[in-house]
Amino acid sequence: MAISTFIPELWSARLLDALEKVHVAGSLVNRDYEGEIKQCGSSVHINTIGDITVSNYERGSEIGDPEDISTTDTTLDITEAKYFNFQIENVDAAQAAGDVMDTAMRRSAYALNDVADAYVLETLAMGANDENIIGMDTPIALTADNVYSYIVQLRLIMDKNSVPNEGRTIVLPPDVYALLLQDSRFTGSGSMGEETTRSGYIGRIAGFDIYESNNCYNDGTNYYVTAQVPSACTYAEQILETTAYRPEKRFADAVKGLHVYGAKVTNPAQVAVLVCTA
Repeated sequence: MAISTFIPELWSARLLDALEKVHVAGSLVNRDYEGEIKQCGSSVHINTIGDITVSNYERGSEIGDPEDISTTDTTLDITEAKYFNFQIENVDAAQAAGDVMDTAMRRSAYALNDVADAYVLETLAMGANDENIIGMDTPIALTADNVYSYIVQLRLIMDKNSVPNEGRTIVLPPDVYALLLQDSRFTGSGSMGEETTRSGYIGRIAGFDIYESNNCYNDGTNYYVTAQVPSACTYAEQILETTAYRPEKRFADAVKGLHVYGAKVTNPAQVAVLVCTA
């Protein structure tokens, strides 16, 4: 592959496409402000409208003065910056035997995604209101006998907070999913995903679409199982630069790229967390 044929715009688009395909957490939150980020350190100000009062109306009487709308400013900061930088020697010969550069680019995309995915799941785990966290003081020891009931408790928290039913998701680490597979209320209900058409999707339970991920936040001892809806958290990412170059002291082609992103829980009431061991 001659460096003169490298098209930065084409490779940047390909890398973003690969990131999108393997996201788990990134597909569970909203991406409403992604187009507004430009570089690492950028901030997006998000205005949230407060509650609006509903009053009684009496026929023939004047209504009250219009209510001033109050807004709350929430800032989404693009704080994370990660890069890759690899080289392939004698790349023309390697390309003839197989598309090594393309495979390396895809592996770079996977590596970037793995870090970003864990970051979003940690943001969700740390972003819930305290009253929405089960096991905050004493982590729950999950078993095959109680795992289903604790998922139902996460649903109850969301119901009490009037969280929309549509788009509810829950992310389980493999250890917790293995316990759930031993409960006939899940395995015998026909709710298991027969086809994994979405990355990490494994079925439905208690009104949640279930996703499995090795990137669930773990503080070193406990797992943080999160339940959420897309409006609870926003995420924005961008590949700022992808550059091909020739290392000065090598007969090789090299590629480097920069990925920036940030996430923010904008509605903590719409996230429920189970701190547990399994």
